[in-house]
Formats: sequence, structure tokens, C-alpha cells
Amino acid sequence: MSFLTYFQYDFVWYALIVGTLVSLCSSLLGVTLVLKRFSFISDGLSHVAFGAMAVAGIVGLTNKTYITLPVTILCAILLLCTGSNAKIKGDAAVAMISVGALALGYLFLNLFPTSDNLASDVCKVLFGSSAILELQDYEVWISVALSVVVVVVFVIFYNKIFAITFDENFAKATGTKVNVYNLIIAVVIAVIIVLAMNLVGSLLISALVIFPALSAMRVFKSFRSVTICAACVSVGCSLAGMLISIPFATPVGSTIVAVDIVVFGLFFVIGAIKGAVKK
Repeated sequence: MSFLTYFQYDFVWYALIVGTLVSLCSSLLGVTLVLKRFSFISDGLSHVAFGAMAVAGIVGLTNKTYITLPVTILCAILLLCTGSNAKIKGDAAVAMISVGALALGYLFLNLFPTSDNLASDVCKVLFGSSAILELQDYEVWISVALSVVVVVVFVIFYNKIFAITFDENFAKATGTKVNVYNLIIAVVIAVIIVLAMNLVGSLLISALVIFPALSAMRVFKSFRSVTICAACVSVGCSLAGMLISIPFATPVGSTIVAVDIVVFGLFFVIGAIKGAVKK
């Protein structure tokens, strides 16, 4: 079968459209998470989403988003908006919720299996082996709608997100409602996590969020430039990963992350050369 033949199938176009939108959304707040040192949040929330998805499958929901999205949003709010006086500090809370949700999710899947091939189901959810290629029409429309919401929210609140990313205290002093915008960031991150599960799986979501931002930071310095570059890198890597994985039958999520790693290496070298030239 020639490479172009694959494009006659609807599931390939669905995967490319949703993959592009999800990777774009993931990159937008990736820069903010890295600069605010909240990179670990995406990993923790992805495990929460896995546990919620397991429960949704057990109760027989066709559209697992009905459980996965609200549960992930709730946990994101709890993790990002907990005050410094909390009895369980941020990193410990993330670790506790992350490991607990992952363990309970796998336990529930074993106790109440939804199919005869449990290993394949778990692998698909954890590593995004082929989930993006099996999207139903309603899942595509949900992904498109949520992606548009994420992009619109980011554009509308761009200046506020920029302000609280670099200096929350100064932003608060100038009258910015920091807690409100942290809440918005928490909700958007949760939506991104749920969207990205079909693309790269719950264990690889952090790479989709963090690698493009880190790559862009090797070369660019301004927040706007880094964000734009990260978006381009994220979309490019996702498209390349999917276009490689479809004809070669490699796991989609792992292939995308492998491309991200290669691109990060290239940007690292470019950044080193750029720094040496300036000296």
C-alpha cells in the first residue's frame, strides 16, 4: 500500500485533525507550566484521568469524557489553587494523587474488566498506542470544540497569564485577580490532559506539554516568541509522529514523543551554537 493511499480513510484524517489541535493546545500552556515550575502537574493529572477513565469504562459509559473531564478539572483546581498553608504541600499532593489514581484505576480494570484483552486496553490508555486512530465521530467533534475553547481562552487571557507566569506578587499588587486566573489555568490544563490522552496516552502526556516548550526556550527568550515556537514545534512533531506511525505501524504516542526528543536535541545544539556565536 502506498503512503498516499492511507489518506483515503476517514480515521486517518480524524487522527491528523484531532492530533494537530491537541498538540497546539498542549503547547500553549506548556511554557507557563515550565516557567511556574508546575511541569509535574501534567503528569499527576494524567494519572488522575486514567483512573477516571477506568471508572467510566466500568460503569459502561460510551463517552468517558462525562466522568474523566470533571474529575480531572476538580483535581487540577485542588492541586494548583491550594494555599501554601496546606497540610500536604504541592509536590507531595501531586505524588499522592498521581500514584493513588493510577493504582486504583488499574485495580478497578482488573476487578471489573471491560474486555477479554485487558493488557491491550491498558496499553492503549497508558501509551496511546492506537487510540487516536479509533476515534468516533462524536469524539472528534468533542475534541474540536474543547480545543477551540482552550485556544480562545488562552488568547483572551494572554496578558493575564503572562503576568502571573513571571511574577504573581507583582500581578496581585497591580490589581490582577491571581487566584481567578490560576483557576482558569487549572481548568484549561485539565481539559488539555483529557484531550491528549487519546493522542499519546496518560503516561506520555507530560512530554507533549513540556518538550516543545523546552525546545523553544533553547533558541528564543521572549514569552511570545517561545510560545509561538513551542506551538509550531508541537504541531510539527505530532504530525510527523502520526505520519510515521501510520504506515510503519508503530505506537502513535511513543513515536510522537521520539520525534519530540529528536527535535529537542536539534534545538539544544542550535541554542548552544547561538550562544557560542554571541560570545
